Amino acid sequence: MSFLYTGDKSYEFEIGNNLLDIIQSHNLGMESPCGGKGFCGKCKIKILSGDINDLTKEELKFLTKEEIDKNIRLSCLVYPKGNLYVKFLDTKSVNHKILVDGYMPEFKKEPILNKSTYDLEKPTLENNLSYEDIVINTINCDLKDNYEILKDIPNLFEKNKFTKVCLGEKLIGLECDDTKDKLYSIAIDIGTTTIVCSLIDIKNQFEVGSESEINPQKEYGLDVLSRINFIKTKENGLDILHKSIITCINKLIEKLCKNNNVNRENIYEVSIAANTTMMHILLNINPISIGKSPYSPVFVKGKNIDAKSLGINISSFGKVYLLPGVSSYIGADIVAGVCVCDLKNVDKNILFIDIGTNGEMVLSKKGKLVSCSCAAGPALEGMNISCGMRAGDGAIENVKIEESINIKIIGDKTPSGICGSGIVDAISELARLNLIGKTGRIVKKEKILDDDKLSYLSECIIDENKKRRFVLTKNTKEIAITQEDIRQVQLAKGAILSGIYALADKVGIKITDLDEVIIAGQFGKHLSIDSLVGVGIIPKELKEKIKYIGNSSKTGAIMSLLSKDIRESMDNIASDIDYFELSTKDGYERLFTECLKF
Repeated sequence: MSFLYTGDKSYEFEIGNNLLDIIQSHNLGMESPCGGKGFCGKCKIKILSGDINDLTKEELKFLTKEEIDKNIRLSCLVYPKGNLYVKFLDTKSVNHKILVDGYMPEFKKEPILNKSTYDLEKPTLENNLSYEDIVINTINCDLKDNYEILKDIPNLFEKNKFTKVCLGEKLIGLECDDTKDKLYSIAIDIGTTTIVCSLIDIKNQFEVGSESEINPQKEYGLDVLSRINFIKTKENGLDILHKSIITCINKLIEKLCKNNNVNRENIYEVSIAANTTMMHILLNINPISIGKSPYSPVFVKGKNIDAKSLGINISSFGKVYLLPGVSSYIGADIVAGVCVCDLKNVDKNILFIDIGTNGEMVLSKKGKLVSCSCAAGPALEGMNISCGMRAGDGAIENVKIEESINIKIIGDKTPSGICGSGIVDAISELARLNLIGKTGRIVKKEKILDDDKLSYLSECIIDENKKRRFVLTKNTKEIAITQEDIRQVQLAKGAILSGIYALADKVGIKITDLDEVIIAGQFGKHLSIDSLVGVGIIPKELKEKIKYIGNSSKTGAIMSLLSKDIRESMDNIASDIDYFELSTKDGYERLFTECLKF
């Protein structure tokens, strides 16, 4: 047995595992966007001492000479042969910019969760009644098969009143004394990248507060397919991902309770919207079937589950409601968005797009709903990009090239990388100025040397080792857009744009027939319309028809807590959405190739 040393701490490991596996098995917090395949170059670590394998060819693609000289390696490609001393890079905490809010429509509020308070008759020698009989007579409800409630009955008789807690007509619990004013639920959006959690006051029907975190599963892969692969290749992979999400949810609930002076025992229901893979992992159900043809999920229907069985820390008799989904790649988060926008009841042609690591979209042709999903990949979230990072302090989030290169940095910090919106901004500007061609290739600096307006940018175009990049800033760290970065964004653009055209063709309309384009999701909110159209993610004909609605997934989860009708409507929406697999469309490869062009 050997040991990994990080500072003054040591961790045991067996020879044969790579360094990333060792780090992740001890929950030391290293991120691997590609799931440890050596494709992203993000799992860098400094080797202080120890016997390891030689530098690999794959590592040479991602490490500079300076990094190699400092013994920086990719942990997924390092195999320790004995005790190893390492130092983590970039360990400082980053304040991430997470989209919490979203458009909330008008709707009839009639929560399914409710309470009723009763006076309690005490047993006497004359009436000779059991505690159970007294409660049954008072609430007119049979308790004979409800063991958990039976155990709570003795506590009720400590006071002269007790409170019945129901979901609709169904009794879920009894509480001592009058607690009808303490009635809370939690709405959660579990995204591939972020988790947003809101505390809802059911009695007064409003959102009390919200907390958010980066999804901790990011350490094991940035998109659903890399996480499915982690589950497939790691013996206890599913258990690791399941526990990480439950731990994060409990942490957010605890924070909400503390900040708003609410007892978690007064939280009786959690409503969750998420994509289909996240739902499977949440329930500790293997999602491997989602990642292979014919891409069939284990389940998509809505679920009502005991919170205790999932390990979610709310009331001892609390419930978890999972919103319904449609297919492996059109999940409950999209059903929530369709409900928020009321796309089933419109007399227009409306396109709804949730832009993230997946590009999920629903087209409503006057109420007829057709959907598709495309693998946009993590580039639009700032990952799989040479200088990419999430939207957090130090990230370049906006780029404009006029008489100089103007950048906006989150938190007004020294730039340490570039996030998704900044990447798309930059590429949109390069396309606008013809600094990249239709195929996405960066022009040679010689091409603009004689251009009065652009010649000053020639020094930003660097050719090195037969690779070309465009440098945005050289402050303490060079931040540049490489040819491969442009390729990654091209693939995302091609996927989303081809999906739009394919859906329009599927329902027999032209792009110009669309009346509105609604953009939801973490990434979409932070991207300007000019850049969306400029880079070609959205056709230029739709520029004046775009509107943002923010985090519609969380909004849908809130609505399901505040309205019985909404919950029923979501089941109907899920069953009415027709899912269209893009790969089955005649000529799709040709369409996709055409959509790659700038």
